[in-house]
Amino acid sequence: MSRITAPVLDLKALKDTGEFEGYGSTFGGEPDAYGDVIAPGAYTASLAAHQAKGTMPKLFWQHDADQPIGKWVGAREDGHGLLMQGKLNMDVQRGREAHALLKAGDIDGLSIGYRIREYSVDTDSGVWTLEKLDLVEVSIVSVGANENAVVQSVKAAKAAHDLTEKLRAGDRLTEREFETWLKGLGFSNSQAERAARVHLKGQGEPADAADDGLAFLRALRA
Repeated sequence: MSRITAPVLDLKALKDTGEFEGYGSTFGGEPDAYGDVIAPGAYTASLAAHQAKGTMPKLFWQHDADQPIGKWVGAREDGHGLLMQGKLNMDVQRGREAHALLKAGDIDGLSIGYRIREYSVDTDSGVWTLEKLDLVEVSIVSVGANENAVVQSVKAAKAAHDLTEKLRAGDRLTEREFETWLKGLGFSNSQAERAARVHLKGQGEPADAADDGLAFLRALRA
């Protein structure tokens, strides 16, 4: 499952020749805008794999693979987060633009693209703790709000898959899980909440109601 983070504005150094250093993500603390907490050590295996292959994550502009703007020359974890060292390509226009915007403080910083390998979810709070990640790319971004829909849709799809497997195994869904399941299947928040009230309240056990909800979903799609 591929994901991107909200941007982290924590630039540590920027030179006129294009070298810069900053944190791509930080560990622990309060969940970010998407409900995620990245655990210390989440990048350890991925960084070791990159080192073994002699590779580095890509440096893109706005997560656009068609717009590389330089390269990452160093990446390591410390007590604060993932510290990245990069060099912008000052021979390309977008690299020079990124440098000027970073220098002026006009853009939001760095945002990471990664694949989740191991995670846990607090079912009460909905917070995801990301425990093992494959680091694919780290972009310089101007506005991170447009990533919210992408991240949330990926989360919902993954959650729906897990909950479908739970149903197939004969387990029961809670009201909240039933809502999450419907959202992952394409229902809006209000539709999922309304369906949960209709199909779980006063209609027996959640597992039975989930079967009824599946029939309801099939009828809607028909």
